Amino acid sequence: MRKYLSLSVLAAVASFAQQPAFEVASIRSAAQITPEAVTSGKLHVGMKIEAGRMDIGFLSLRELIRLAYDVKPFQVSGPEWMSAQRFDILAKLPDGATKEQVPVMLRTLLEERFKLVAHRESREQPVYSLEVAKNGPKFKEAPAPTAQPAPQDKADMVIGAGDQQVRINRISPGQNGAQGMIVSGGENGTTKVSVGTGGQMHMEMERVTMANLAQMLTPMLDRPVVDHTGLTGAFQIALDLSMQDMMQAARSSGIAAGIAPGTGAGPAGLAPGLTASDPSGGSIFMSVQQLGLRLEKQKAPIETIVVDSVEKNPTDN
Repeated sequence: MRKYLSLSVLAAVASFAQQPAFEVASIRSAAQITPEAVTSGKLHVGMKIEAGRMDIGFLSLRELIRLAYDVKPFQVSGPEWMSAQRFDILAKLPDGATKEQVPVMLRTLLEERFKLVAHRESREQPVYSLEVAKNGPKFKEAPAPTAQPAPQDKADMVIGAGDQQVRINRISPGQNGAQGMIVSGGENGTTKVSVGTGGQMHMEMERVTMANLAQMLTPMLDRPVVDHTGLTGAFQIALDLSMQDMMQAARSSGIAAGIAPGTGAGPAGLAPGLTASDPSGGSIFMSVQQLGLRLEKQKAPIETIVVDSVEKNPTDN
């Protein structure tokens, strides 16, 4: 009797120790992004969790690993080809599972289907330290967020769903010919973007943490940005960026790589004749200085997810 009891206890412990996993998951190669999909607002990009399902669109293996380990893009180290192929994933969460368990379930999926083997280690990396300048910050703290009713108006583009939904609406050209858009939803609240002559962009963000600002600046520069400001809470931030800065961010994130060729756009799916700015990011430094902040070159230990081995393609669904 004791023997069977011991075996039962061991089986229960083993079952409890297993990582949470999706009940079922489908992984497919993602189609290229076309201009028609962009203008129609039918982009299938990013991750949303709704009604017991995880829906991922147009993410690379590098991005999937980042989500699975809940780290920043610069904290994943592995082969360059991990950023090339893009995938769509549809998975069903087990009954009672929470959103907080999704990264662990995604990690299990990558281990099973892509044979991912990875480990964590601390690596010293060159970074930009985001710090408060001598005369202090030149922006205001954001007011406390208020509950907003579900939007009913039509949007030019909708990305995600539920509390992760982001809605984009174009702004009609003003007297100076400036165009732009209003981005609502997401953790940064409402962001107004206006584009003037020469592609100069002005962004007004309703509520941004310094950690999110550092993450936003990173793709536009030649090294990661780490928040060392010591400022807590969310702030109202305005940034002036060049079109080249935004193009550099698009290239770094890999979004531009998905634009279908032969559409009259440049090699990265952007306007012809325009190239990325110098990776030293001169205009970015000026914009940051206008905020009463500064970017200092440093080296810092960064927790890194090191990919030991991974397959380029998943096993069959």
